[in-house]
Amino acid sequence: TLDIAGVDKKREYYILKPLYLSSSTVYIPVDTAEGSMRKVLAHEEAESLIRQIPEIPLITIANDKLLEQEYKNCLKACNCQELIRIIKTIYLRKRAREEAGRKETAVDARYFRIAEDQLYGELAVALDMSRENVESYINTSLQSV
Repeated sequence: TLDIAGVDKKREYYILKPLYLSSSTVYIPVDTAEGSMRKVLAHEEAESLIRQIPEIPLITIANDKLLEQEYKNCLKACNCQELIRIIKTIYLRKRAREEAGRKETAVDARYFRIAEDQLYGELAVALDMSRENVESYINTSLQSV
């Protein structure tokens, strides 16, 4: 239970400390945790996910307002495939914009960073490596596929 003003003193919470944001604390009500928490990927699940990256579809919404909502929906799904959809989509959008002489949008930059942080953090734990090595590990793995 939490001893915080305005919080139900009888409600139980999981208290989580994010591995890569040690100064943060997340409080998840036990009675609603099933919809917002899941186990971290196992090593083989992480390897399988990386092999699937080329087949994971892009987000195909042209309207920027609707696209941002889809980014939010993908994040809420708490699913690594959805994080990959965000990363792949924004990466290709950024390249297309650069080729057209335009800068990346602030929305794309923000969601790309969030999706990368979440995905790479989870893969680092699953693969027992540092967060900083995940991107190069993925790139190397995909080159051998």
